[in-house]
Amino acid sequence: MKRAHALLYTLLLVVPAAGAGTTLPAQDAGQPMPSLAPVIERVSPAVVNIAVSGTVEAPQNPFFDDPFFRRFFGGPQQRAPREREFRSAGSGVIVDAKAGYIVTNAHVVDNAKDITVTLVDDRELKAEVVGADKGSDVAVIKVLEGKLPNDISLADSSAVRVGDYVVAVGNPFGLQHTVTSGIVSALGRSGINPEGYENFIQTDAAINPGNSGGALVNLRGQLVGINTAILSRSGGNMGIGFAIPSNMVRSIMDQLIEFGEVRRGVLGVNILSLTGDYRDSLGLDDDVAGALVSQVLEGSAADLAGIEAGDVITAVNGEPVKGAAELRNLIGMARVGEDIEVTLIRDGKQRKVSATIAEQSAASAEASELHPALAGADLADAEGGGVLVRAVEPNSPAAGAGLRANDVILGVDRTRVATVAAFKEAIAGNQRFLLRLRRGQQGIILPIN
Repeated sequence: MKRAHALLYTLLLVVPAAGAGTTLPAQDAGQPMPSLAPVIERVSPAVVNIAVSGTVEAPQNPFFDDPFFRRFFGGPQQRAPREREFRSAGSGVIVDAKAGYIVTNAHVVDNAKDITVTLVDDRELKAEVVGADKGSDVAVIKVLEGKLPNDISLADSSAVRVGDYVVAVGNPFGLQHTVTSGIVSALGRSGINPEGYENFIQTDAAINPGNSGGALVNLRGQLVGINTAILSRSGGNMGIGFAIPSNMVRSIMDQLIEFGEVRRGVLGVNILSLTGDYRDSLGLDDDVAGALVSQVLEGSAADLAGIEAGDVITAVNGEPVKGAAELRNLIGMARVGEDIEVTLIRDGKQRKVSATIAEQSAASAEASELHPALAGADLADAEGGGVLVRAVEPNSPAAGAGLRANDVILGVDRTRVATVAAFKEAIAGNQRFLLRLRRGQQGIILPIN
């Protein structure tokens, strides 16, 4: 009790008594209290709740796929995949109210068969997917009928600075139009999804499940990013959230609306991040950052532009390149046929060359269609038989599977393959298989799953 009384006494001491000669600060006439309310009032109508339902393939007991198990314990030889229904929720941002377009995350609408958009006034509208890009995790949906509130303007995210105040608006845990605030904690974050195109804005504004696809806005009420992911050990907010920059959102959104997909081009190089050892070998200063070109594909956009193995690419269109991931992002956001200016260092001297982004080769596109784990590999018929891996995009599924440029695939399981066509036939319908390949003078077995 004595401690409680002492605490109360301490609190009483800091409260000035009325008429004791000390007055509380008064609000000046015409000077409103500082508040984020005006920003939120403009932004909130443009943020929506997205409810999704659909079906996904249900996991099955791996024993049923074992021919030994089926032989001795029975069971159907051919089983149709089982499906289960799912329901999920996320957020979205109205970017064109007149046309009915809403931007959200690709993972929010993945496998969606039915999409319901709930507006700030509780109206519910049906929507459909216009296009989704898993690489950037950006999707565009369109309301089928009904009038949308005002849309939101997109800021120039290249002008965002660490320390800028930002506000996140979304629907965490189904709590519609929840607002949290914080600052920009870091820029250019990557490595969250090695297979994706990443240049995240990091923020400490609270982001939780259900915020995905919601708005991250500046104090002018402009969209600086689409909230997409959190780093968490508990599943909830720990002060580390990530948003897709508005410039990337705009680029992807425009292509999804125009084509229904993102048509990414390629430069035609294999690259490495510039490490200290590489700097020493090339005689570069310690503060030089960029991507080291390890290989240039013959006839590629890079080859036609005069880029050579050993060059260090330091910028694209004036945007600094810190490493291989940044270069991959910049090229991945460029359209096929777009002219870009590449700044590079060769023999210690800076040069600038112009390159025209080329369409992905048919062999590379085919690799992605053959099996998800082969996405990012550029395949061609090898001289003397086999399938030559001409190039592998950094951080792609093919790179993660262990494929390298100049590997020669000789067989699939126990079947020899002499051409890309034979390779396609050998892996058709197979989710798991073994690649027999030659790497230099070595023979290698590489499991693909």
